[in-house]
Amino acid sequence: MNRFSEKDWKLFRSKIAGWQEAYMDKLNKEYIAILSGDGNPSEKFWKLEKRIRADKKECGVQCEMSRSNQFYIMLELLNEGAITIDDLEDFSDDLKETMKHFFNR
Repeated sequence: MNRFSEKDWKLFRSKIAGWQEAYMDKLNKEYIAILSGDGNPSEKFWKLEKRIRADKKECGVQCEMSRSNQFYIMLELLNEGAITIDDLEDFSDDLKETMKHFFNR
């Protein structure tokens, strides 16, 4: 499912790295909270390790870029909370409406 314009594809490619950096910054802050929280060091270590193992599979951390997957990547970024609908303001109305239609929140 990729019926978005070339302009949307180029804009997406220009924004994805910044979105991922911001998402990983948010994750890093959550990791600090885990390490700073209550519990013994081994519990915090293993809780963090489990969390990182799960987080590194998210599109907000890494994704395989292809134009044919643009829709799915953007939808996953929305569902993960890596981006919001407001982050799509520069995209075409068609892309924004499609994302709003399929977004689960």
